[in-house]
Amino acid sequence: MIRRLGALLLAALVLLTGAAQAAQAADYRYWSFWEREGDTWTYATQGPSTARPSDGDVQGFRFAVSANAADAAQPRGATGFAVICARTPAQDGTKRVALVIDFGTPADAPSGETPPARRTACARVAPDATTAESLAAVAKPLRYDTNALLCAIAGYPQKGCGEQVSDAREPAPTGKSAEGDSGDGTSLGLVAGIAVVTVLGAAAIWQARRRRP
Repeated sequence: MIRRLGALLLAALVLLTGAAQAAQAADYRYWSFWEREGDTWTYATQGPSTARPSDGDVQGFRFAVSANAADAAQPRGATGFAVICARTPAQDGTKRVALVIDFGTPADAPSGETPPARRTACARVAPDATTAESLAAVAKPLRYDTNALLCAIAGYPQKGCGEQVSDAREPAPTGKSAEGDSGDGTSLGLVAGIAVVTVLGAAAIWQARRRRP
Protein backbone atom coordinates (compact mmCIF):
# COMPACT_ATOMS: atom_id res chain seq x y z
CA MET A 1 0.00 0.00 0.00
CA ILE A 2 2.84 2.37 0.90
CA ARG A 3 4.54 1.72 -2.44
CA ARG A 4 1.29 2.36 -4.31
CA LEU A 5 0.71 5.63 -2.47
CA GLY A 6 4.30 6.64 -3.14
CA ALA A 7 3.87 6.01 -6.87
CA LEU A 8 0.69 8.05 -6.93
CA LEU A 9 2.39 10.84 -5.02
CA LEU A 10 5.28 10.88 -7.50
CA ALA A 11 2.88 10.96 -10.45
CA ALA A 12 0.99 13.87 -8.92
CA LEU A 13 4.22 15.79 -8.41
CA VAL A 14 5.18 15.22 -12.06
CA LEU A 15 1.79 16.50 -13.25
CA LEU A 16 2.04 19.49 -10.94
CA THR A 17 5.51 20.37 -12.25
CA GLY A 18 4.26 20.12 -15.84
CA ALA A 19 1.36 22.44 -15.10
CA ALA A 20 3.70 24.98 -13.51
CA GLN A 21 5.98 24.92 -16.55
CA ALA A 22 3.00 25.39 -18.89
CA ALA A 23 1.88 28.36 -16.83
CA GLN A 24 5.26 30.00 -17.39
CA ALA A 25 5.15 29.64 -21.21
CA ALA A 26 4.15 32.79 -23.05
CA ASP A 27 4.01 34.13 -26.60
CA TYR A 28 4.83 37.67 -27.67
CA ARG A 29 3.92 39.75 -30.71
CA TYR A 30 7.03 41.52 -32.01
CA TRP A 31 9.43 42.29 -34.88
CA SER A 32 12.24 39.71 -35.08
CA PHE A 33 15.57 40.51 -36.75
CA TRP A 34 17.34 38.09 -39.13
CA GLU A 35 20.55 37.77 -41.13
CA ARG A 36 20.80 35.83 -44.38
CA GLU A 37 23.73 33.60 -45.32
CA GLY A 38 23.29 32.05 -48.75
CA ASP A 39 19.81 30.55 -48.73
CA THR A 40 19.46 30.42 -44.95
CA TRP A 41 17.96 32.88 -42.47
CA THR A 42 19.64 33.02 -39.06
CA TYR A 43 18.16 34.77 -36.02
CA ALA A 44 20.40 37.78 -35.33
CA THR A 45 22.55 37.61 -32.21
CA GLN A 46 22.42 41.38 -31.69
CA GLY A 47 19.90 44.13 -32.17
CA PRO A 48 19.54 46.29 -35.30
CA SER A 49 20.83 49.34 -33.43
CA THR A 50 24.23 47.71 -32.86
CA ALA A 51 24.57 45.43 -35.90
CA ARG A 52 26.73 46.94 -38.68
CA PRO A 53 26.20 45.05 -41.95
CA SER A 54 28.71 45.07 -44.76
CA ASP A 55 28.11 46.04 -48.37
CA GLY A 56 26.24 43.18 -50.02
CA ASP A 57 24.59 41.82 -46.85
CA VAL A 58 20.95 40.74 -46.75
CA GLN A 59 18.98 41.27 -43.54
CA GLY A 60 15.35 40.67 -42.70
CA PHE A 61 12.58 41.60 -40.31
CA ARG A 62 9.46 39.53 -39.58
CA PHE A 63 6.43 40.54 -37.53
CA ALA A 64 4.85 37.53 -35.83
CA VAL A 65 3.78 35.90 -32.59
CA SER A 66 6.32 33.57 -30.99
CA ALA A 67 7.82 32.66 -27.63
CA ASN A 68 11.52 32.82 -28.50
CA ALA A 69 14.12 32.56 -31.24
CA ALA A 70 13.70 28.79 -31.49
CA ASP A 71 10.15 29.00 -32.85
CA ALA A 72 10.21 32.49 -34.40
CA ALA A 73 8.79 32.82 -37.91
CA GLN A 74 11.37 33.71 -40.57
CA PRO A 75 10.98 36.34 -43.27
CA ARG A 76 9.22 34.78 -46.24
CA GLY A 77 10.53 34.73 -49.78
CA ALA A 78 13.90 33.74 -51.21
CA THR A 79 15.24 37.04 -52.51
CA GLY A 80 18.97 37.69 -52.77
CA PHE A 81 21.13 40.79 -52.77
CA ALA A 82 21.58 40.83 -56.55
CA VAL A 83 17.83 41.03 -57.09
CA ILE A 84 17.00 43.52 -54.32
CA CYS A 85 19.82 45.90 -55.16
CA ALA A 86 19.84 45.39 -58.93
CA ARG A 87 18.86 49.03 -59.53
CA THR A 88 21.17 50.47 -56.86
CA PRO A 89 24.71 50.51 -58.25
CA ALA A 90 27.76 50.61 -56.01
CA GLN A 91 29.03 54.05 -55.09
CA ASP A 92 32.25 55.15 -53.45
CA GLY A 93 31.94 56.12 -49.82
CA THR A 94 28.70 54.15 -49.29
CA LYS A 95 27.50 50.61 -48.80
CA ARG A 96 24.35 48.82 -49.90
CA VAL A 97 22.26 46.69 -47.56
CA ALA A 98 19.41 44.54 -48.91
CA LEU A 99 16.41 44.43 -46.57
CA VAL A 100 13.46 42.04 -46.53
CA ILE A 101 10.52 43.37 -44.50
CA ASP A 102 7.78 40.81 -43.83
CA PHE A 103 4.78 42.32 -42.03
CA GLY A 104 3.41 38.87 -41.17
CA THR A 105 -0.01 37.32 -41.50
CA PRO A 106 -3.49 38.49 -40.45
CA ALA A 107 -3.41 35.87 -37.68
CA ASP A 108 -0.41 37.63 -36.11
CA ALA A 109 -1.78 41.16 -36.56
CA PRO A 110 -3.02 43.20 -33.59
CA SER A 111 -6.78 43.52 -33.34
CA GLY A 112 -8.18 45.89 -35.97
CA GLU A 113 -5.01 46.06 -38.08
CA THR A 114 -4.14 44.51 -41.45
CA PRO A 115 -0.51 43.73 -42.27
CA PRO A 116 0.92 45.41 -45.40
CA ALA A 117 2.36 43.24 -48.16
CA ARG A 118 5.89 41.95 -47.79
CA ARG A 119 8.45 44.27 -49.32
CA THR A 120 12.14 44.52 -50.09
CA ALA A 121 14.40 47.56 -50.29
CA CYS A 122 18.02 48.40 -50.99
CA ALA A 123 19.42 50.93 -48.54
CA ARG A 124 22.43 53.00 -49.61
CA VAL A 125 24.04 54.25 -46.40
CA ALA A 126 27.35 55.33 -44.91
CA PRO A 127 30.00 52.61 -44.49
CA ASP A 128 29.63 52.57 -40.69
CA ALA A 129 25.80 52.66 -40.65
CA THR A 130 23.91 50.22 -38.44
CA THR A 131 21.03 48.04 -39.55
CA ALA A 132 18.63 50.40 -37.77
CA GLU A 133 19.99 53.31 -39.80
CA SER A 134 19.70 51.28 -42.99
CA LEU A 135 16.10 50.45 -42.15
CA ALA A 136 15.31 54.07 -41.38
CA ALA A 137 16.59 55.05 -44.82
CA VAL A 138 13.94 52.98 -46.62
CA ALA A 139 11.06 52.16 -44.24
CA LYS A 140 10.08 55.18 -42.15
CA PRO A 141 8.42 55.83 -39.83
CA LEU A 142 10.05 53.56 -37.28
CA ARG A 143 8.83 53.40 -33.70
CA TYR A 144 10.82 52.36 -30.64
CA ASP A 145 9.93 52.01 -26.96
CA THR A 146 11.87 53.53 -24.06
CA ASN A 147 14.16 50.47 -24.00
CA ALA A 148 15.08 50.89 -27.69
CA LEU A 149 12.96 47.88 -28.69
CA LEU A 150 11.82 48.14 -32.32
CA CYS A 151 8.03 48.41 -32.16
CA ALA A 152 6.94 49.39 -35.68
CA ILE A 153 8.34 49.50 -39.22
CA ALA A 154 6.75 51.79 -41.81
CA GLY A 155 4.16 52.62 -39.17
CA TYR A 156 3.10 48.99 -38.61
CA PRO A 157 1.69 48.13 -36.18
CA GLN A 158 0.10 51.40 -35.17
CA LYS A 159 0.26 50.54 -31.49
CA GLY A 160 1.68 47.96 -29.13
CA CYS A 161 5.24 46.80 -28.64
CA GLY A 162 6.29 43.25 -27.87
CA GLU A 163 3.17 42.59 -25.83
CA GLN A 164 2.33 39.18 -24.42
CA VAL A 165 -0.57 37.40 -26.08
CA SER A 166 -2.67 34.39 -25.14
CA ASP A 167 -3.08 31.18 -27.13
CA ALA A 168 -5.97 32.89 -28.92
CA ARG A 169 -3.46 35.54 -30.03
CA GLU A 170 -5.29 38.30 -28.25
CA PRO A 171 -3.80 40.49 -25.50
CA ALA A 172 -3.41 38.49 -22.30
CA PRO A 173 -5.97 39.29 -19.58
CA THR A 174 -4.93 41.61 -16.77
CA GLY A 175 -6.03 42.20 -13.21
CA LYS A 176 -7.41 39.73 -10.69
CA SER A 177 -8.80 37.30 -13.27
CA ALA A 178 -5.35 36.91 -14.88
CA GLU A 179 -3.76 36.16 -11.53
CA GLY A 180 -6.40 33.85 -10.15
CA ASP A 181 -7.77 32.10 -13.21
CA SER A 182 -6.05 32.16 -16.60
CA GLY A 183 -9.17 30.91 -18.37
CA ASP A 184 -7.38 27.83 -19.76
CA GLY A 185 -7.58 25.72 -16.63
CA THR A 186 -3.95 26.24 -15.65
CA SER A 187 -4.69 27.79 -12.27
CA LEU A 188 -7.38 25.21 -11.58
CA GLY A 189 -4.92 22.47 -12.49
CA LEU A 190 -2.36 23.83 -10.07
CA VAL A 191 -4.88 23.99 -7.25
CA ALA A 192 -6.10 20.47 -8.00
CA GLY A 193 -2.52 19.21 -8.13
CA ILE A 194 -1.72 20.71 -4.76
CA ALA A 195 -4.86 19.12 -3.32
CA VAL A 196 -3.91 15.70 -4.71
CA VAL A 197 -0.39 15.94 -3.30
CA THR A 198 -1.76 16.96 0.11
CA VAL A 199 -4.30 14.10 0.22
CA LEU A 200 -1.82 11.47 -0.91
CA GLY A 201 0.78 12.68 1.57
CA ALA A 202 -1.70 12.53 4.43
CA ALA A 203 -2.79 9.03 3.36
CA ALA A 204 0.79 7.81 3.32
CA ILE A 205 1.42 9.14 6.83
CA TRP A 206 -1.81 7.59 8.12
CA GLN A 207 -0.95 4.19 6.59
CA ALA A 208 2.57 4.26 8.05
CA ARG A 209 1.25 5.00 11.56
CA ARG A 210 -1.35 2.24 11.22
CA ARG A 211 1.33 -0.37 10.53
CA ARG A 212 3.39 0.58 13.61
CA PRO A 213 3.28 -2.06 16.40
